[in-house]
Amino acid sequence: MPPKLSFLFLILLLSFFSPTPTFSASSSSSFSPPDNYLLDCGSPKPTVLPDGRTFRSDPQSSSFLSTPENVQTSTTNISTNISSSSLYLNARIFPDQSTYSFFISQPGRHWLRLYFYPLPHPLYNLTAAVFSVATDSTVLLHDFTPPNSVVPSPIYKEYLINITSDRFSLTFIPLKNSFAFINAIELVSAPSSLIPDSATAVSPAGDFSGLSQYAFEISYRLNVGGQEIISKNDPLSRTWLPDVNFLKIASAAQNKSVSPRIVKYPDDGGVTPLFAPNSVYSSAVEMAESDTVDPNFNITWELTVDPSFSYLVRLHFCDIISKSLNNLYFNVYLNGLMGVSSLDLSTLTSGLAVAYYRDFVVNASTASNGMVRVQVGPASGDNSGTPNAILNGLEVMKMSNSAGSLDGLFSVDGSTIVSRSQTSATKRRIIAVIGLVMGIGAMLMLATVFIRWQKRPQDWEKRNSFSSWLLPLHVSQSSFMSKVGSHHHPFGSHRSKSGYSGFFSSTLGIGRFFTFAELQDATRNFDEKAVIGIGGFGKVYLGELTDGTKLAVKRGNPQSEQGITEFQTEIQMLSKLRHRHLVSLMGYCDEQSEMILVYEYMANGPLRDHLYGSNLPPISWKQRLEICIGAARGLHYLHTGAAQGIIHRDVKTTNILLDENFVAKVADFGLSKAAPSIEQTHVSTAVKGSFGYLDPEYFRRQQLTEKSDVYSFGVVLFEVLCARPAINPALPREQVNLAEWAMQWHRKGLLDKIIDPHIVGSISPMSLKKYVEAAKNCLADYGVDRPSMGDVLWNLEYALQLQEASLQPNLPEDSSSKLINLEALQDKGASSGGGATIDEDCGTASVTPLFNQGR
Repeated sequence: MPPKLSFLFLILLLSFFSPTPTFSASSSSSFSPPDNYLLDCGSPKPTVLPDGRTFRSDPQSSSFLSTPENVQTSTTNISTNISSSSLYLNARIFPDQSTYSFFISQPGRHWLRLYFYPLPHPLYNLTAAVFSVATDSTVLLHDFTPPNSVVPSPIYKEYLINITSDRFSLTFIPLKNSFAFINAIELVSAPSSLIPDSATAVSPAGDFSGLSQYAFEISYRLNVGGQEIISKNDPLSRTWLPDVNFLKIASAAQNKSVSPRIVKYPDDGGVTPLFAPNSVYSSAVEMAESDTVDPNFNITWELTVDPSFSYLVRLHFCDIISKSLNNLYFNVYLNGLMGVSSLDLSTLTSGLAVAYYRDFVVNASTASNGMVRVQVGPASGDNSGTPNAILNGLEVMKMSNSAGSLDGLFSVDGSTIVSRSQTSATKRRIIAVIGLVMGIGAMLMLATVFIRWQKRPQDWEKRNSFSSWLLPLHVSQSSFMSKVGSHHHPFGSHRSKSGYSGFFSSTLGIGRFFTFAELQDATRNFDEKAVIGIGGFGKVYLGELTDGTKLAVKRGNPQSEQGITEFQTEIQMLSKLRHRHLVSLMGYCDEQSEMILVYEYMANGPLRDHLYGSNLPPISWKQRLEICIGAARGLHYLHTGAAQGIIHRDVKTTNILLDENFVAKVADFGLSKAAPSIEQTHVSTAVKGSFGYLDPEYFRRQQLTEKSDVYSFGVVLFEVLCARPAINPALPREQVNLAEWAMQWHRKGLLDKIIDPHIVGSISPMSLKKYVEAAKNCLADYGVDRPSMGDVLWNLEYALQLQEASLQPNLPEDSSSKLINLEALQDKGASSGGGATIDEDCGTASVTPLFNQGR
């Protein structure tokens, strides 16, 4: 056998016995559509495009068109070249409803491409045309009119329609006294595998099935990192545009390209050139060199869409940048939600430069800002390889809605199609009525407040609180209190010496009304020596009643607008909450324009004082775990146990207080916010909180979620472990921020080097590992990657059990068999506050002494 033939035989033999997948550079690169209707409407002769396709002339396609009797359609054409495509040089005009009908030899997905250009005509002004276009089952355009511009532009609409019968109709419906027109039509079979029936949904996360029931309009098709790809170079005659105009920050990305011949397609047929040609996969965008300290940024594409529709987003990937396998891990986000975490292309494709795609469904609620935002960024973790991320291609397709429409809520039933102008007029009328009612209501309220203010008593400042004069004019204070006190206040009405019965107490049920004189006596006239805390709201004093009960008296600064807001927020929040790991409000005083909240006294003060900055003896590792578990239970109750979840927004060690038995309670709700409802993903609000504990995602986007508290609690966990402040400007730059510093040491595997020396040697390695895992997960950059407080609580309780198991004498080698099986109880714990149910932790406010540290 000749040497050359021997070598080829050896290659074939090796490939036959090779266990690894095989790839080809041009697998299934051709497609012959069973149905292929190309019409150049209004053209007197066939039109041949540069890509070799031939469009039938108007006479050749007349058999497809049906119009009402006695209605004549018109054609128009011009001789000059308006567009790069000759399909825009002719048009057919319909003064009445007209339909193109096609025989379908093979039902299934079909491309439908429509070309519009308002050519000049002696009788019809095509720029003023208003019409709808519909298929047998889908409204494609409703009350469509060409954009109003001095120089009209060609309009191209591309759809993917699932045709289920052997006939297909395309109907043009002019608005009354108007007309419709069309320049060219394509109806071409698409590969059956092009759109699978399922995709990945991102909100809520999971599988989305039933895509075969939807029609699609192609909104965007981008060749990321590459040049425009024209129809001639695509096996399905598609056009791919460059992505540069959609990059949010162009400097964050850099283009990468290789020879298209390098790109391989898996032979299993999962991805072929019909999904995207190799010229798409041979170019990509990767992360540019970063001048920042943190190289973990995202590349972002933003594409404007109609927010009332859901979208199928297809992302194309091909690892053309790596030199070896398993070196590229990155995350994919859609509209701020996690699409894929730690995507590893080499594991999925078993090779480099192998084509791969992923489909996602972005629902209308997450696209409510009128934008589809696609982001790729490096995955975090110890084994995430070189920080980088890539994207090769991007397609965004609008999905038909429940009315079977791709343009508004309009069905195919012609008689029921509602004019968009009528709908808009109705909406405007409704908005006008609502605005008028709100305006009248606001004026009446202002008038009421003004009259009440004019009629206030001369000595109102001495006799009444800052809120009492706002009571309704037509209801006396005594009658008002008799109506609401018995229903809303469990302790009845507590009348002060001034005769005021306590508006907040009776309506909100927040406990006892203290007279200002009582609190003066309790605090020795607010003696500065009794100050035990100072914050933005004011000072906190230690007080003692005549019966010996100790109090924490938080006296607000009446000159502070922030103080008034926090005073009201604290009252509103604490009136709803009762939990053994949340501070209890004993009462209040709003007499003589004072803003005073009275809490139980917490004998051991804030957690921070027991970690650093004081002469108090250090607490043990077991005590620290129990304190963290208590605080986690309180936060978990806030997020899930109340009627509507509550976000604390200022979780830190000074707001975790300890009673005489070192039981932890979460305090200070002045910045708290109600959590988003089921229909919402976040609360948009100004950024507030404490530096060092602030969620970076909340800081960037002003979008608050429960996961913002989780981030802050992660900082607290490292603060407890390392016994140092969250922010210490006196330290070297890399050590200033505790969260960043701790994560750096953790990535090096040397976290034990920065643990509080007082507890080094007393921590079980397994307990430490579980604890650090919980803290690290809390500090994920994006909220969707962070655990819930229920999950954090579960991990901390597990860490405590591991610690206790390690301290038991004469333990067998495998001590884990003695542990409670928390994994089996994890789901139950997530809804019941972890190890203890919410019912066990809830109850009426106890009268145990408590101290509330101000900020």
